[in-house]
Order: sequence, then structure tokens, then C-alpha cells
Amino acid sequence: MDYSPRLRDKYFTEVIPALKEQFSYKSSMEVPRIVKIALNQGLGEGVTDKKRVDIGVDEMTSIAGQKAVITRSKRDISNFKLRKGVPIGVRVTLRRNTMYEFLDRLVSVSIPRVRDFRGISEKGFDGRGNFTFGVGEQIIFPEIDIDKVAKINGMNVTIVTTAKTDKECYALLKEFGFPFKNIKK
Repeated sequence: MDYSPRLRDKYFTEVIPALKEQFSYKSSMEVPRIVKIALNQGLGEGVTDKKRVDIGVDEMTSIAGQKAVITRSKRDISNFKLRKGVPIGVRVTLRRNTMYEFLDRLVSVSIPRVRDFRGISEKGFDGRGNFTFGVGEQIIFPEIDIDKVAKINGMNVTIVTTAKTDKECYALLKEFGFPFKNIKK
């Protein structure tokens, strides 16, 4: 069973040579790579409705292809009626093949389904070679049945890379086919 995700193969055949040429790396080991993709969904109404958290876990599990974990509050915050240990969100960390499969589905299927889509903003770089962006609706993923969705929630997607600068990370994601906005500079 020698299965290899399409984007993983693309990384070794197309991305590494393109980035070696662009940044003049001496070795292919210097070329940045994606380490993990972290998905996070805050469910504020989970404080009052415990069933919402279970629905969030099921949706996130079907989107990611891996079991989601419930995040709990770390301290009491009276203004939000929040107690320590109450479920407030769902998260998943993807690595290796599942990460490449999710990235492939995200770039080729899910992001083009966003209504009035004009590209992903380039403001999500953190200065250390990582990129975070938000998805406004979970219904852009084909795994979610729109008829069964009780409430539309957004989520944050963080792509962690070994790139040292934002420019390297931008070039890496662009080679993977990320649809960034074309901003005139």
C-alpha cells in the first residue's frame, strides 16, 4: 500500500525545485515545508448548550478526517458566565498525510465555494513563517450537510511551516496553489 497524497508528491517534484531556484538554497533540506495544520473552532454557546459542543466535534471530525478534541476554559470569567473547565471550543491538529489531504481539499474544493471570494488576505503571517486565516462558514466544506446544520460557525486555520520569514512561507503556500489576493503594491 504505497499511497501518497497528491500535494505531498507535488511538494517533492515541483515545490522544492521552484523554491530552490527562487531563494537559491544549496540543499533541498533548506527548503521550507509544512509541519502541521491546526484547526480551531470557538463555540461560545457551548457554555449554555452542551449539545452544541458535541455537534461541533462531529462537524470538525468530518471536516478534518481525524477525531476532534474539546477545548475547555482555563479560568473563571464572570462577564462571559464562564467557569473553569467548561467546554468552549473544538480543535484538531493535522500532520503528515492527513495534513496534505486536508490542504488539498481546502485549496481545490472548499475555498472556491466561499461566496463572493476574491482571495485570501495576506495579513495572516506572524513574522515567523506561519500563516493563519479564518473561514467564515463551516458549510464551505463538502463533508458538511447543509440541511443538518443548526448554526453556522467559523473556524481558524493555522498552517505551521519551517520557513524562517513570511516571504518564504508566502512562496511555499503560493506554490501549493493558495489563492492569495492580488494586491497592487
